[in-house]
Amino acid sequence: MPSNAGNPPKKAKNELLEWLKALLIALVLVVLIRWLLFKPFIVQGPSMEPTFVSNQKLIVNEILYNIRQPERGEVIVFHVPDEGRDFIKRVIAVAGDTVKVEGDTVLVNGEPVDETYIQEAIDQSHANDRLYNNTNFPNSFVTDGVVPEGHIFVMGDNRSNSTDSRMIGYVSLDDVIGRADLIFWPVRDIGLINH
Repeated sequence: MPSNAGNPPKKAKNELLEWLKALLIALVLVVLIRWLLFKPFIVQGPSMEPTFVSNQKLIVNEILYNIRQPERGEVIVFHVPDEGRDFIKRVIAVAGDTVKVEGDTVLVNGEPVDETYIQEAIDQSHANDRLYNNTNFPNSFVTDGVVPEGHIFVMGDNRSNSTDSRMIGYVSLDDVIGRADLIFWPVRDIGLINH
């Protein structure tokens, strides 16, 4: 009669092999998702205060804008070829929109933009008898207020301390990396980004 003594080590070996395969598949999926769909981004500088502060770490959704174009109010990360680096700003207007910025009033197609995300900062500036924004638009840097096809108009939430479309011009959709969707560091700030 054959002995079953050889079966337990073979079963354990098969189970270990299955676990290793599962871990390898999981690792490949994580790497693919990380490189193809999402990208980490570190906020540098004060241009998006009070919404984001310097050194916060975000997850940027890189696939969303392969499905659709950026929309007004969304926070995006994009590459600025002249600067050789990536910026994070808020989409204010899209192709075909007419933009005008006078003091703390931002008009898109003649209608004021409801900027709840910075209203408290604007109110605080007004309480101190000063404007929150010190750069109007159109201006000597960008003289045409109509967003061209294939482009968007972006501004930092910290209006007086932001290099954005008011200075660098309209952002090409080809330079958009993705939408900022999640703060993951520091731990106290973890959460989804409200657009």
